[in-house]
Amino acid sequence: MDPTGPLWVIGHLAMKKSSAKIPRKEIVATDIRRRVLTLDYPPGMPLDEVELANQYELSRTPLREVLQRLAGQGYLSAEVNRGVSVASMDLATMRSFFQTAPLIYAAIARLATEQASPSAIAELKRIQQQFKASVAKKDPAEMALQNHHFHAHLGAMAQSPYLAPSLERLQIDHTRMSHRFYRFSHEPSIKRIKLACEQHDTMIDAVERGDPAACVAETIAHWELSRAEIDKYVMPDALPIEQAVTNSSVNSVKSSIKEPVEFNRTVKGA
Repeated sequence: MDPTGPLWVIGHLAMKKSSAKIPRKEIVATDIRRRVLTLDYPPGMPLDEVELANQYELSRTPLREVLQRLAGQGYLSAEVNRGVSVASMDLATMRSFFQTAPLIYAAIARLATEQASPSAIAELKRIQQQFKASVAKKDPAEMALQNHHFHAHLGAMAQSPYLAPSLERLQIDHTRMSHRFYRFSHEPSIKRIKLACEQHDTMIDAVERGDPAACVAETIAHWELSRAEIDKYVMPDALPIEQAVTNSSVNSVKSSIKEPVEFNRTVKGA
């Protein structure tokens, strides 16, 4: 079974809510969110309503309701006469992201610690175990999703109607960019992922001890760890100077050869 397809989502939700009938619109919304967060639907990708309606076996009217809800949450972008597309990540969005992310994560950490209940802490520990399992499988998409769930649960623990929408919007872009962070490509990345996992444990310990300051400090350290890789996502390494110069020289030569030919043609045509 495709681990990112609609049937997987249906089965996944059924296991979570086996005692209740799940509305099909919720299933569709959950699957589209997952596809956006895992980059199966990349930023800016246009979505075809007819294709989605056929894929999910859902009529157009309820599908539009789902798409409008997801647009309101920040997963999609809906424009008049231009249809629906996956939310893009432009320069203005990235600037706002870097400015506000540490503030929101810090505020959430403090409130979550101050209002934590034993059941909420137990759920946070359960999510952390799922995150560790995804690390063991070396699955970047699943690690990004489980990290998303971890911080989303901290947001729920904070119980703030003002911060919750901001955190949700923030996490959409953070999760999409974090796929680079979770690649097991070389030794430094392995150590970085291990440290991120340990930071989650330290945050849980601070919450359990009721120490907001410690939780905030570890949350900021956690943010700084991921920010370095996000910087690379936004500003990838430049080409080697030698290669760039060589390419530039070749293009100049091609241009100098091409221009006289076009000039000769112009003269002959005259």
